[in-house]
Amino acid sequence: MTEIKVGARLRSAVCSTEVMVVAAPDRPVELTCGGVPMIDMDGTPPAGVELSGEAAAGSLMGKRYTNDAADIEVLCTKPGDGSLGLDGEILEVKEAKTLPSSD
Repeated sequence: MTEIKVGARLRSAVCSTEVMVVAAPDRPVELTCGGVPMIDMDGTPPAGVELSGEAAAGSLMGKRYTNDAADIEVLCTKPGDGSLGLDGEILEVKEAKTLPSSD
């Protein structure tokens, strides 16, 4: 578990996914992609890691991902095959807020 800071850029150790942290919890967490912890942009992936089957739905460029508690938000800056997760929970695409009608 690591302390994640707003503005941090991270990449997947198992696919091409890259993210930027928009909002971060104030506690140590494990941000994953493809079931494997994400690494710094200049970090080296650990040997022998591979994409986990249950975390292989992919990530979409330009989409924001968050959890149910809404205490983390990441922006996908490069798509990949791995799903983003936080402490074992798969992150969901953040939906746009609906605007009130102007009847």
